[in-house]
Amino acid sequence: MKILVLNGPNLASLGRRQVEIYGKATLADIETAIRQRAQQLRCEVECVQSNHEGELIDQLERLGPGCDGVIVNPGALTHTSLALYDALLGCGKPVVEVHLSNLYKREEFRHRSVTAPAAVGVIMGLGPAGYLLALDYLAGQKS
Repeated sequence: MKILVLNGPNLASLGRRQVEIYGKATLADIETAIRQRAQQLRCEVECVQSNHEGELIDQLERLGPGCDGVIVNPGALTHTSLALYDALLGCGKPVVEVHLSNLYKREEFRHRSVTAPAAVGVIMGLGPAGYLLALDYLAGQKS
């Protein structure tokens, strides 16, 4: 089993950007935890981060066909990107959307996700553990 993990804009700044919201874990810390859990689950992960919407879509189109599922944290694209929504919906794989923070405890404009309808589920507000829960779920789909 192979899972694609897509992280959107500004997530490479984790650990130093708004730690009161996103915590102290860096993206590298999160990816290490994901890889460790994937090894336990006997699956492979491919982690991609980009600050560019088109690059995320390009990677999804390039890597998605070889994957069994997708974990996505679209960052701010969550609220704006119909193109990413279309790509996630069109990839034909189960998608789990993850957010480190609880969007409903934040500014009102963050309460709506245009990408979430492409996902089988959304995990938010649980910090880095949300990625691991998403991985557990997707890995369980094949067992």
